[in-house]
Amino acid sequence: MRMLMSTVLSLCVALPVLAQRADPSFDPAKDVSLRFEKGAVVATVPTGAHLKASFMAVAKKAGPGTLKVGPLPPTTEKDELGDGIWHGQVKVPVTGEGLSGTVALDVTYQPCTEGEGGVCYPPTTRTLAVKGSEIPAGKPAEKLPVSPVEKTVEAPKAEVVPPAVLAPSVPTSAPRSGLLLSLLLVFLAGMGASLTPCVYPMIPITMAIVGAKGGGKARGFALSAMLVLGMAVTYTTLGVLAAKSGAAFGAFAQKPAFLIPVSLLFAAFALSLFGAFEIALPAGLAMRLQGDGSRKGFGGAFLMGLVLGPLSAPCVGPVIGAVLVGIAQQGDVLLGGLQLFVFSLGMGVLFLTVGTFSAGLPKSGEWLTRFKHGMGLVVLGFAAWNVRLVVPEGANLGMWALVMLVGAAVFGAFEAAAGLVGQLRKGIALLLLAFGVLLGLRAAETMLTVELLPRSGAAAAKEEHSGWMEGDLEGALVKAKAEHKLVLVDIYAGWCAQCKELDEKTWPEAGVKQWIAQNAVPIRIDTDAKRKDLAAKLQIRSYPTVILLDADGKELRRILGFQKPATMLAWLQAP
Repeated sequence: MRMLMSTVLSLCVALPVLAQRADPSFDPAKDVSLRFEKGAVVATVPTGAHLKASFMAVAKKAGPGTLKVGPLPPTTEKDELGDGIWHGQVKVPVTGEGLSGTVALDVTYQPCTEGEGGVCYPPTTRTLAVKGSEIPAGKPAEKLPVSPVEKTVEAPKAEVVPPAVLAPSVPTSAPRSGLLLSLLLVFLAGMGASLTPCVYPMIPITMAIVGAKGGGKARGFALSAMLVLGMAVTYTTLGVLAAKSGAAFGAFAQKPAFLIPVSLLFAAFALSLFGAFEIALPAGLAMRLQGDGSRKGFGGAFLMGLVLGPLSAPCVGPVIGAVLVGIAQQGDVLLGGLQLFVFSLGMGVLFLTVGTFSAGLPKSGEWLTRFKHGMGLVVLGFAAWNVRLVVPEGANLGMWALVMLVGAAVFGAFEAAAGLVGQLRKGIALLLLAFGVLLGLRAAETMLTVELLPRSGAAAAKEEHSGWMEGDLEGALVKAKAEHKLVLVDIYAGWCAQCKELDEKTWPEAGVKQWIAQNAVPIRIDTDAKRKDLAAKLQIRSYPTVILLDADGKELRRILGFQKPATMLAWLQAP
């Protein structure tokens, strides 16, 4: 009887291990089916698994002609990292031009299995052969038949684009209301640009040059409209060119090689708006473009509108530049031209008003300077937001700390405040100052591995995990040999939701922590981004993978995927 009980207990302890050894039957290249159906690439994942939206992509590998991929369908849920995921089936619409013969499509996706033992696999790319005649021409269908699991309200987190206030681009297949809202935001951005110090003082001067005053309201409106039309031609051309270039580099606009220089450029734009320097044409060229006042009539008004863009570059450049980047990332020629046309209409509202009614403009002053600084703060915030996914966590926190501190200065945290409006403004400034200081301390903690502020919740779980070694497997083996311990290796990746779940729910548990402290040197290794050399050596196929090594580096056993504390402790204690 005693022998029977001992056997049963041993089996109970070993079952999790045995289950994990038998479970890796899921094959990301075989168990995810791909097919082409009714103008869409259809990917189907089995029950108990999902696909991450952030890695879903379709591109033409070979063959003549061009391929355009429609917007990704809505996701069904979010994982522990907040990324959108699909269960069941996902359909990615595509269209083409000039396609013939057999077209090879590279389909990239990332599958993850779920529940205890669930793992995430590295992004997988497979080639799907499709007849060119089966790929429809023109725009992808706005609504495709969806399976029940695809009906949801959450959008995928797939692309990094500028905030709507700067570059409110939308896919061409967006609903009408979404397109109208996008154009309204661009129109308001144009109106805001007309209030900048480089454009605002030019309005009465420009009206005098084109001869809008003294000819009646009808003539004043007509001349002003011609000037705005000239502006529209200039900006619409820029929008079309940006969209054309966007179609050329497409996915490149999502890579660090593009995102980091763009963010540096917008940081420079922000400094310009803060008054650090000016982005202006040479004075002689600007005077030649402006002329000597002899250009009258409709032709002169139209010509003045054409050159108003270069003349307003010092202040409008950051705003128009942000809009152009958003258009380039969308790559839609029609939408790009339309957005910049509407932008120019918004910028021309004041010109039309002054030209028609000869209205007196409010005097430039402190309000105009604060408006300019506020626009600079928005542009600086975009620069930090744009690279949030491609920089280390400490650098990301540091950038947002800087944005908050600059915002505190813009709103007058260090100035005397008078009146209700002034007091409210200073209150906002002090709040931004507090957030900036806190974010700065968090950035210092992350980069210097020190503890400056108390933590709770998920942050506390991360703190519990911070005592582990990071990446240095060789150093961990040396330490384990010196301390006569084992080496516990936690293999993770930044995009792995199950890895985060393991960090928050399993490693902080008291029993697991106690066993590790007494028996092992723990180490975390990102073999996807930082120690790729160890991925093959340790035979890593999925994330998370937890490996137990002896001090000589010999593998004793491994367990795959997220495990509950009790299961992990049983695995650790197994003989």
